[in-house]
Amino acid sequence: MSASAARTLVLGGIRSGKSRWAEGVIAESVPAGQPVRYLASGPAGHGDTDWARRVATHRSRRPGHWSTVETGDITTELLESPDTPTLVDDLGAWLTGTLDRHHWEDGSVAQPVDDMLAAVRAFESTLVLVSPEVGLTVVPATASGRRFADELGDLNQQVAALCERVVLVVAGQPVPIKPQAT
Repeated sequence: MSASAARTLVLGGIRSGKSRWAEGVIAESVPAGQPVRYLASGPAGHGDTDWARRVATHRSRRPGHWSTVETGDITTELLESPDTPTLVDDLGAWLTGTLDRHHWEDGSVAQPVDDMLAAVRAFESTLVLVSPEVGLTVVPATASGRRFADELGDLNQQVAALCERVVLVVAGQPVPIKPQAT
């Protein structure tokens, strides 16, 4: 990673403003007009009008020179272009898709998580990762819900250890958890 590049983890609850804050911080961290890649890991919203509206709102905020890749394979995308400033939104949706592919109750997600963490570690440019903070999101009282909370909590802790900066966004306001060294 270059001296000017940094990894930032942005945590927050539902509708906390974490995505908007992450978009602003990556826009400020790269020279004007430089390409930024936006990795959208959630579903596009086909068949769910409310979700489709939320996705459209996110898309409308992005500058025209940013490219958007809608993917469940964050690892491959990070490895293919490690020198392009990138925003990943969000790790919770990526984890949900990973759990879906590995049969929630009995399938291990250790290898895909390790692979994604290695891609984050090897990333050479500015990287901003958005994730819901455990306890600030809706988690149903089911075995799958508890599994998600456990896996997300572990994932967030591991990603935070790799990042130079960690920020919790509450009501649109960033609260530094792990301030970036200057």
